[in-house]
Amino acid sequence: MPRQLLFEYLERQQVYFRLQSHEQAFTAEEVAQSCHINDRTLAKVVMIKIKNELAMVVIPAHYLVDLEQLKISLNVEDIELAKELEFSHRFPRCEVGAIPPFGHLYGLQTYMVPVFEDGEEIAFNAGTHTQLVHMDLNDYIRLAHVIRVEEAVIASRQITESEEPFKEALVASA
Repeated sequence: MPRQLLFEYLERQQVYFRLQSHEQAFTAEEVAQSCHINDRTLAKVVMIKIKNELAMVVIPAHYLVDLEQLKISLNVEDIELAKELEFSHRFPRCEVGAIPPFGHLYGLQTYMVPVFEDGEEIAFNAGTHTQLVHMDLNDYIRLAHVIRVEEAVIASRQITESEEPFKEALVASA
């Protein structure tokens, strides 16, 4: 069970974390609303491919990855959003869209843009659409082995209902 892997890891590291159950929610914005937490506290995972290798980018709920800026920050030429079919097998017991942001537990690099409130708490999916883990941001950064990248996100805008079928393209180009 992926949550068990995550919980065992956090317990072995002897860090405080808190589990919060909530109504089923599928978007980061819905989770933040349901749990009454700040969008800047809630982390979401965006799966990318760098030279055809999977990696994750951890960003606040209300941000989007700027792929062009990420290319510059990482000094790579080939980067794209990963499709669900390309990564879902790496997280066999996680619900799609609820991947915990600990790439190293799954053999992946974890990139993070330092736009979270420094020294604050971070919250993220615990492998399901009904539970969040809360922990100290500095503990998370240390334990998740994140690679910090500068200037690779932008604040999101609301995507209208008519744009929903084109959401992936809008997010990638935003």
